[in-house]
Amino acid sequence: MFDIGFWELSLVMIIALLVVGPDRLPGLMRTLGLWVGRARRTLQSVQEEVRRELAAEELKRTLEAQKQSIGVHEIVEETRESLEEVTRRLDEELRTATAPDAATQDEPAQSAAAGAPEALTAPAAGQAPEPKPARSSHD
Repeated sequence: MFDIGFWELSLVMIIALLVVGPDRLPGLMRTLGLWVGRARRTLQSVQEEVRRELAAEELKRTLEAQKQSIGVHEIVEETRESLEEVTRRLDEELRTATAPDAATQDEPAQSAAAGAPEALTAPAAGQAPEPKPARSSHD
């Protein structure tokens, strides 16, 4: 706090010894020590009170921010629910749209099994064409 070195303190002690005298100097030092202790305690209590006030103010700001963010959380939750509903509807529409396609894909396979010529049947999607048997020279 103060930049008082050894030599400055020694000079103050010598002047105090000359002014007050050796008889009253110990009592003066005791009283001075008590006053310095009181001043330090007062300063520490003021510092602690300022810290508590700052912490309380920060807590108030945090609570206000949380109150404002509650509205944001509600908006996010509503958006999530609506997205889930849209996803559910799209999945249902996709299932209903693909269900008739699966039945039409089975029809060519059934007609091929019923004796349709190979040239007219196309392989189903995702299936490799069946290899034709090799013709012999005797035919």
